[in-house]
Amino acid sequence: MAVLFVDLIGSTELATRWSPEDVVSLLNRFFGIVVDTVDGHGGWVNKFEGDAALCVFGAPLPDDDCGSSALAAGRALQARLRRELAEVDAGVGISAGPAVAGNVGAEHRFEYTVIGKPVNEAARLCELAKQRRERLLASEAVLERASERGGGSLAARRRGRPARSPRADARRDGRRGRRGVDRRGEAAAPGARP
Repeated sequence: MAVLFVDLIGSTELATRWSPEDVVSLLNRFFGIVVDTVDGHGGWVNKFEGDAALCVFGAPLPDDDCGSSALAAGRALQARLRRELAEVDAGVGISAGPAVAGNVGAEHRFEYTVIGKPVNEAARLCELAKQRRERLLASEAVLERASERGGGSLAARRRGRPARSPRADARRDGRRGRRGVDRRGEAAAPGARP
């Protein structure tokens, strides 16, 4: 299963400057692009969470190439948002791996959702992507599963450690950034900036 999180950047500030009606209109345009793009790449939007969306590939119907589908959707989503909704920016995080998909809730209220490590990791990568120029981060598992790796700039999760911005790592511990992935999807040299 692959999971894509997308979240608007600066929506709290927008809500203080724009009328509620304008914010809702913007969110509806944003979510329209998200739904159309994700659907077009074989995924589906599991839920909207405020100004974010949780998108799933490979469940409930299996998809052996769900990593490629999610990665292609993330790239297409970023391109469409730049082109069609230039007044906002969004971070995208993508991860893949085993997860549970099914109904969760109480006797009188439940919903179909996904739970597991790739969901949590995609959410973390989405938050980190908001701090990156590329605005799109994918886990190493997605890159390994992706059958087509061209286009877009990505940073990868490495050896089970949380993915981090190379600049944040350098500030934290005085080193240059971690190994990343260049624009072609090839591994960058250790210490190189992705």
